[in-house]
Amino acid sequence: MPPSEPSGLIPRKGYMYVIIAALLWAGSGASGKFLFHRGVTPLELVQLRVTLSTLCLFVFLLAFKPRLLMISRKDFLYFAILGITGMAMVQFTYFFTISKINVAVAILLEYLAPIFIAIWYAFAAPEKLTRKTLIGVALSVAGCYLAVGAYNVDLLSQNRVGILVGIAAGLSYGWYAIYSERGMCRYDPWTVVFYALAFAALFWNIAMPPLGAFTRSYSAVEWFWMLYIVVFGTVVPFGFYSLGISMVRSTRASVVATLEPIAAGFLAFFFLGETLAPLQIIGGMLVIASVILLQIRPECDATTASILRQNSREQIPG
Repeated sequence: MPPSEPSGLIPRKGYMYVIIAALLWAGSGASGKFLFHRGVTPLELVQLRVTLSTLCLFVFLLAFKPRLLMISRKDFLYFAILGITGMAMVQFTYFFTISKINVAVAILLEYLAPIFIAIWYAFAAPEKLTRKTLIGVALSVAGCYLAVGAYNVDLLSQNRVGILVGIAAGLSYGWYAIYSERGMCRYDPWTVVFYALAFAALFWNIAMPPLGAFTRSYSAVEWFWMLYIVVFGTVVPFGFYSLGISMVRSTRASVVATLEPIAAGFLAFFFLGETLAPLQIIGGMLVIASVILLQIRPECDATTASILRQNSREQIPG
C-alpha cells in the first residue's frame, strides 16, 4: 500500500498515479481501432483483454503479494457487481463505441464521466461538491471537447447506436470510479482491480463462448497490439488509477484522467505528424488548468482512506 500523505497536504502521489494511467490509456483507443480494421471484433478484443489481464495480474500478485488475493467471503457480491456492471461494461462500451464512430467523438462521450460523477455526489452523497470541483469539471469537459476536435464533427452523421453506447461508456466509467472507491476503503487498490477484472472475465466468458476469442488466428502484429492493450492499456493503468482514487476522490481522479485525450493528441502530433489546431491547444490548456485547480485543496487524503481500510469488520455497502 502506498504510504499515506500527511494530513492537510495535497496528495500529489494520487494525482501522479492518475496522470500515469491517463498517459498509458492514451494509446489504447488507437490500438483498438487498428485491430478493428484488421477484422478483430469489439467483443473478441474485450474477452481477450479482460481474460489475459486477469491472468497477468493473478500471476503477479501470487508471486509478489499473495496476501492481496485474500478477500472476505461476504464481499464477493460487491466485487461481482463492480466487475460486471463496472469493469465489464467499461471495456465493452469503450471499444464498441470506437468501432462505430469517430475516435474523437468516442473519447469525448466517455469523458462525460466527470459530469455523471459530479451529479452523483451532488444528490446521493452526504458530502456536497465544492465550487472549485464544479468549475474543474466544467473546464475539463469543455477542454476535452475542444482538444479532440469534436467541434469539426457532424454528430448527426455518426452512427446513432455508437453515440448511445458512447454515452453508456461515460456512465459505466463514472460508475466504476464511484463504486470502486467504496472497495478501497477496505482493500488494497490492486485487490479491487484484480477482482473487478476477474468477474469481468468470468462474465464475458459466459456471455460469449468460453475463450472463443482465443480460437482465432492472429498475426504477430495483432498479438503485439493486443498484448499492449492487456498490459499497458489495462493492468498497469487501472492499477495506477485505483491507487489514485484511494488517495483523492473519484470526482477529481476522473477529471485528471481527461488528460488521456490530450496525451493522445500530442502523441499523434509527434509520432504521426498530425497537426493541432489552435482550438485544440486551447482545449488542452483548459484541461491542464482544471487539473491545477483541483490540486489547490484536497477533498480527502490518503490518511482518511487508510483509517477506513483498517476497519475490516465494516461490510462494504452493496
